[in-house]
Amino acid sequence: MNHTFNQSDLDFIENLARQAGECIMAIYADDFEVIEKLDQSPLTKADLAADHLIVKGISDRFPSIPILSEESDSTFAGPNAQGCYWLIDPLDGTKEFVMRTGEFTVNIALIINGLPILGVVYAPSMDLMYSALTGLGAFKKQGKKKRVAIGVSSHQSGSSWRVVGSKSHGNAALQVWLARLESFELISMGSSLKICLIAEGVADVYPRLGPTSLWDTAAAHCILNVAGGSLTDFKGVPLSYLEPAIKLNPFFIAASEFLPIFFDQEIN
Repeated sequence: MNHTFNQSDLDFIENLARQAGECIMAIYADDFEVIEKLDQSPLTKADLAADHLIVKGISDRFPSIPILSEESDSTFAGPNAQGCYWLIDPLDGTKEFVMRTGEFTVNIALIINGLPILGVVYAPSMDLMYSALTGLGAFKKQGKKKRVAIGVSSHQSGSSWRVVGSKSHGNAALQVWLARLESFELISMGSSLKICLIAEGVADVYPRLGPTSLWDTAAAHCILNVAGGSLTDFKGVPLSYLEPAIKLNPFFIAASEFLPIFFDQEIN
């Protein structure tokens, strides 16, 4: 593989995510069956239809790069000789999809040697696109508006921390972690959009003390990195995608800044 990824490739993945979103919304507008997977997470025909569309599109354009998708992970044999693979969640936030909150996304990331270097997160119900390519920039596009560059914003001393999370943030360990911030406001959002809010500078931090998989974070992780933020475990080590056989992420913190206040206490 002697391919240097560029604006054309990012445009292609954005368009593919948009096509998958159109497919998802066609099903969202109708009645659909919800199946429970072995891990008790929900699955709908929207997940499968979007998966088929994305996998085919990427395979046709990049035939030498393997694909790891949430809905077809059993066929993944590992990265290629250059340490490269695509990492896809065709419908991130299936629970949000089933509840019809609109806060679900299509996530597509390109991994090279454990690092996400291209990422696209598309929320079809909002027609909202976040994307990034290392060396090119991080971007947001709302509807038919022009694509604009985005970046993180520093937390202002003395102001409340803007914390992204769920309305039901009753986890005891999370409550302990939040207490160190003293003053904070909670911004509720579903799926990988939480991380994207930090990337565009409208939130400061997202502590995740619950299970996630590689495909849940990779695309938004790339966007956050390129926008100037960080996504690390609770010891400050950046999340890695080098060993995709280990599909679960550690608990993590997505933040606009790497600050000691986030890491001065062991999380169990």
